[in-house]
Amino acid sequence: MSGGDTDGPRKLGLPMATALVVGSMVGSGVFLLPAQLAPFGWNSVVAWAITISGALMLAVVISCLTRALPTAGGPIGIVSHTLGPFAATLIGWSTWVSYWTAVATLAIAATSYFSIFVPALATSRTLAAVANMAIIGVITLLNLRGARASGRFQLLTTILKLMPLVAVVVILAVLGAKGSMPVTQFPADGLNLAAITTAASLTLWALVGFEAVGLASDKIDRPEINVGRATVIGTALTGIIYIIVCSGILLTLPQATLAASNAPFSLFIETYWSRDAALAVAAFAAISAIGAMNGFVLIQGEIPLTMARKGLLPAWFGKTNAVGTPVRMQIISSLFACALVLFNSSKSLGSLFSFMALLSTSATLWLYLALAASALRLGIAKALAVVGGLYALWTLWGAGIDASGLSLVLMLTALPLYFWMRRRATSLVPSSSAEARSGS
Repeated sequence: MSGGDTDGPRKLGLPMATALVVGSMVGSGVFLLPAQLAPFGWNSVVAWAITISGALMLAVVISCLTRALPTAGGPIGIVSHTLGPFAATLIGWSTWVSYWTAVATLAIAATSYFSIFVPALATSRTLAAVANMAIIGVITLLNLRGARASGRFQLLTTILKLMPLVAVVVILAVLGAKGSMPVTQFPADGLNLAAITTAASLTLWALVGFEAVGLASDKIDRPEINVGRATVIGTALTGIIYIIVCSGILLTLPQATLAASNAPFSLFIETYWSRDAALAVAAFAAISAIGAMNGFVLIQGEIPLTMARKGLLPAWFGKTNAVGTPVRMQIISSLFACALVLFNSSKSLGSLFSFMALLSTSATLWLYLALAASALRLGIAKALAVVGGLYALWTLWGAGIDASGLSLVLMLTALPLYFWMRRRATSLVPSSSAEARSGS
């Protein structure tokens, strides 16, 4: 009775499903992006507002699609139902890529905050790479125990990760009440559209994951109700947290100092509270990234599992253990994440995080575009689908040719599998027809 979930096929209810959404989003983004967004100043505040609005529109679209197609099996199934198997294979594969690249990104984020306790992690890229891969390995082993084990860990880390966010809100409130908040002045020459566009691509990384509960719909209790509710509630809650906390840090610290920090949350806490409090926040921030990674590791196995069950990938990709965990794809996905970390270990933690975040975001944007197209084809939430689709295109452009181009190349690596599956399906038709004739 040891070594796995003993509660069998029990599924995640609304609280755990919402925790999966919030936990998948509140990870590295809010804790590291203030440093990445520092050069953009007030432009990033506008970018946050646009990103949150775009994500909420897409979340509502996903919710409407889930209610309209409750048996589709999540976003990939919806794309397959509306746009066909070719589109579903490419989009599903791109989404899978986005999740294991996100796992690598979150490991880097956790290591960045651990570097406060172990400074060698910030100076030795080899040691940092080993730490990144070790974190990925531990969380993968946890997920191999089953969805319930992952869900319990997700709920716990979601509660813990909110504590440093609350601390920042309290400090901002105290500074505001005292009238001593040093807010960065609004630029005299106004806002810059190019800066807003680039910043929006980075801010979307912090909200990537609002579709997570839909991708794990097979693990959700009453998915036709709870998937939509958890998606919208989780996205709205996370958006409110982000625009207050991240922008508050960004506008109250010197730009150059913030941009150079590996742990901007700790820098803020140390500046306005104490060094000991900053160390505690660093620990919570690392826990936050690991908690988000837990959700992404869960989904990175569920995506190919869903695709295999729908005949989009070979059955080999859909093999599970006794508690329904796709062990093969959990391990393979995490190995890809480790390889990505290893191959890019020559970069600093900051530059590596930025590139990985943009790559993961770009790969996810193809899914958002496909879901918007699906809604338009079905005539569901058409206005939101149009605006959400345009938002996704704009953000894809803002991510830059390197990240968006690489995400497209990685998506196209699914083509050999698609044509192999199509050829195999075609070759089975004559034999099936012959058997039918001989039996008549």
